[in-house]
Amino acid sequence: MPESSQSVTVVALLADPDAPTEIARRMARTLPARLADKSGPGRRFEVEVVSEPFTSGTEDPPTLMRRIMDRGRAEDWDIVVALTDLPLHAHGRKLVVNLSHEHGLVLLSLPSLGGLRLQKRARLAVEEAVLGLTGPRAAGAQAPPREPPLPAPFNGRLTPVHPSPVDEDETADLRYVVSGPRGYLRILGGMVRANRPWRLVPGLSKALAAALATGAVATVNSTVWSLAEALSTPRLMIATVGSVVIMIGWLIVDANLWHRPAASTREAKQKARLYNASTVLTVGLGVLVCYVGLLVINLVWALFILNDQVFASMTRSPLDATDYWTLSWFVASTATVGGALGSGLESDEAIRAAAYSKREQERRQLLQDDGEDRPAK
Repeated sequence: MPESSQSVTVVALLADPDAPTEIARRMARTLPARLADKSGPGRRFEVEVVSEPFTSGTEDPPTLMRRIMDRGRAEDWDIVVALTDLPLHAHGRKLVVNLSHEHGLVLLSLPSLGGLRLQKRARLAVEEAVLGLTGPRAAGAQAPPREPPLPAPFNGRLTPVHPSPVDEDETADLRYVVSGPRGYLRILGGMVRANRPWRLVPGLSKALAAALATGAVATVNSTVWSLAEALSTPRLMIATVGSVVIMIGWLIVDANLWHRPAASTREAKQKARLYNASTVLTVGLGVLVCYVGLLVINLVWALFILNDQVFASMTRSPLDATDYWTLSWFVASTATVGGALGSGLESDEAIRAAAYSKREQERRQLLQDDGEDRPAK
C-alpha cells in the first residue's frame, strides 16, 4: 500500500523531566513499528517526545487531564500520552492510568507499574492505551463500556489493578487504580525505583569520606582487633543493623526528609505514610549499598596492611581468613556510624537531590513553601 494512502496517527509522549523522559525516548525508538504491527494494515504512527514538567504544582488527576488536553489542542497531535514518576491518587485510590476516548488522552503514573521491568511495562501500557483509543470501540462510541477488559499489562490473576468509577464532570472516561496490600507494595516499589536509591552513594561524598577515614583508622587499631575477636556472629549482625538504622535515621532527620501531612484528612495521612515508607526504603537501600562498599574496601585494606605477627602478639591468636572477615565486618559497622556523623557536613539540598527524583524534589519543595507561607494559628 502506498504510504500516502495510509492513515497517520500522531502520538505525543508528554513526559516529566528526568526518568519519565528517558523512558519515553527509549520507548519512541520502537513504538511506531510496534503500534503499526498490532493495529493492522492501513495505519501508520508517528511518535514525538516532549519533555515538559506538566505536573508542576499539582498532583490532582482532573487538573492534569485538563492541562494535557489544553497542551494537545495547541499542537497537531491525535493522541497525547502523559508520563509522570509521581504517584497520583483519585478518590483515595492509587491511580494507574486515566484515559479519555473523546479527547485522545492518556495519563500514566509510572510508580503504579512497580519497580521491576519498568521500561517494558510502561511500553506495553502505552501500546494498549493507544491501540484502545484508536480502535473500533473508541471510534464508534463516546465512552467505554461500564466494565471494560483490563489492558494486557494489567491483566493477571495476581495483578491488583481494576477499573474505578469516574465523575461525570471529569475529562477522563476510564480509569484504572491499584488497591490492597499487593497494590500498596507495587506502587511503593515503583516510587523507590523512581527515586533511584543508588544515586545516594555518590551524593554523600563527605559522609563516605568520613566513613572511609574511620574505617582506615579502626583497621589498624589493636583495641578494635580485640573487640572484633570477642564478638560473636549475632553481635556482629546487631552491630550491622544498629549502624545502618543510625545512618538512615540521621539522614532523614538531619535533611528533614520526613513528610508531614498537609491536612488531617484520611487521604492526606495515607499519602504521608506512603511517601515516608518510600523515603525509608530509598535511603535504606542507598545506605546498604554504602555499607557493602565499605565492607569490601575495609577487607582489601585489612589484607594489605595487617601483619600476622603484630596481630598475634596483640590478640594472642593467629591471623586467619575468619579474622580478616570479622574485623572488616565490625569496622564497616563502625565506619557507617562515622559516616552518619560526616553526613552532617552535607547540605540538605544535596541529600534531597541524591535521595529523590526531580519531580519528587519539586513536589516536596512546593509543600514546604506552602507550609511556610501558611499563617500560624
